[in-house]
Amino acid sequence: MSAPANPPEEGSREGADPLWSALYDRLKSIAVAQLAAEFSPGALQPTALVNEAWLRMADLKLQWESHGHFLAMASRVMRRVLVDQARASKAGKRDARLRVTLTSQLGNESAVDLLDVHEALKALTVEDPRKAQVIEMHYFGGMTYPEIAPVLAVSEATVKRDLRTARAWLTAELSSHR
Repeated sequence: MSAPANPPEEGSREGADPLWSALYDRLKSIAVAQLAAEFSPGALQPTALVNEAWLRMADLKLQWESHGHFLAMASRVMRRVLVDQARASKAGKRDARLRVTLTSQLGNESAVDLLDVHEALKALTVEDPRKAQVIEMHYFGGMTYPEIAPVLAVSEATVKRDLRTARAWLTAELSSHR
């Protein structure tokens, strides 16, 4: 499965590839959720996030093994775009913070700093790479257990256990940053 070269222009879906259209809509809904709790002026908009992620993915020139593989890579790239945005925002303003809400993913209502989440995920990657991937795919890519399992070649039950353990680990790690 190869990806289309360019995202469709906003408002012009007539000629868009049906696969791209479905994936674009999915990625945009994930981007809307990702950016909903962000308070910074001049923040990245959902369409800009998806388009930037798409352009970065196109630069990789990968052949997608499956729909799940595409979403897993989109999860990683969207995380990188958000982290780059947070770093740029912080560099431009003293102590600027890009806040995200990890409500459904981490079981709490509080907003946390995206760079803290990124650093915690880097630490989790060293400790347990698969659990970090599960968090990344679930939170940054909006992937479900049935979508994550084949990408990681594990059962849905394993994904569920990994996600539960990773959430607890991240919650503890992030609470130490407050």
